[in-house]
This record gives sequence, structure tokens and C-alpha cells, in this order.
Amino acid sequence: MSEVISALNAGLLEKIAGISGPTKGAYNIRIDSGCSGRSSTENIEITPKTDKKGIDIKIKAGTKNESCHIPVLITKTGLSEMVYNDFYVGDDCDVTIVAGCGIHNSGCNESRHDGIHTFYIGKNSKVKYVEKHYGEGDGNGGNIMNPKTVAYLEENAYFQMDTAQIAGIDSTVRDTKIVCGKGAETSVTERLMTHGTQKAESDMIIVLDGEDSKGRV
Repeated sequence: MSEVISALNAGLLEKIAGISGPTKGAYNIRIDSGCSGRSSTENIEITPKTDKKGIDIKIKAGTKNESCHIPVLITKTGLSEMVYNDFYVGDDCDVTIVAGCGIHNSGCNESRHDGIHTFYIGKNSKVKYVEKHYGEGDGNGGNIMNPKTVAYLEENAYFQMDTAQIAGIDSTVRDTKIVCGKGAETSVTERLMTHGTQKAESDMIIVLDGEDSKGRV
């Protein structure tokens, strides 16, 4: 990551995505509804959508031990956005995808990020998906995040989903649906931290749509 990142943004990136310096591998950094940095690799291609806000991430079959970071930051009060990110993972992969959103709201208006992540995971592939949400700010404006995750697992695929709402989110509604094909398995860990009047809801559906498929929450 060669772009100049402010101290505020650097702090948010470290909290939600573990980024504290130059980023290796594929990444897309979204700040205040714009792309602050993007890089593809030989095996992981990231391209912007042409019909709506968001990106497509295509991972070649056989890709192993590679990662992709796609954090989102909002630092403007009153900013609201809906983003669509689609992941196409080929067969026989073993990859880690790190997402997450950080909001710094120092104003009096609501700042909001809604995101829909859809995964298409090929046969025998393993995907670890890590997502962290964090909010801060010294104003009276609300920090709102409503993530939706949908995953379709082909035969013998494995999807590990590890999500955490760290702090500072005033309202969230999380929607998750995972469909496991024959022999496929998913494992979901979700941690939602709230305090005071903050609200958090989580709706989760795991569909076992094939013989010997498994789901754990």
C-alpha cells in the first residue's frame, strides 16, 4: 500500500484489518465511499463493479496460502452507503479474506455502512473469512453497520467465518445465510459487543443441502 494514509485512518485500519504498514497480497481499501488503494495478484483479481458500488474478487483454482484484505473506513459524518462485494473462489483453494469496517464520526449526523458479501466457494476449497467492526468519535452522530453475508459451498468446501463487533457501534442488524453442498462444512464464530443503549441483532441460517454436510455456530 503506497498511498499516504492519515494517522486517523491508519489507526482504524490496524483495529479492523491488522494493517499497520505496507500491505502484501491483494487488497482494496475503501475510504469515505472512494477507493484509496487497490492491488491484485497473479491469483487474486479485484475489479470494481460497473453497475453498482462494490467489487468482484476472483480467486483462481488451486490458490493456496494467500490473503485478500478489503477494509472499509468512514470518517465523514452523515455519510451513508450500500456496497456489494462478490467473491468467486475456484476449486482446491486455501485462502484468507479479511474484511471489516471502521467508522470515526465526530459530527452530529448518522454515519452508516451497509454491505452485502456473497461467496461462491468451489469444490474442496477452504476459506477463512475474518470481519471486524469498530466505531468511535466525539460527536453525537450514530455509527450504524448492517452487514449481510451469503455463502454457497460446493462439494467438500469449508467456510470458516469469524466476526467481531469490537466497540462503538450504536445499531447493527447482521444477516447471515450459508448453504452447504455435499460434504461441505461451515464454522461460524460471532462476537457482538455493546454497551449502554447500543442495539445488536443477528439472524443466521445454515442450510445443509447435501449428504454429510455440516454446520457449527
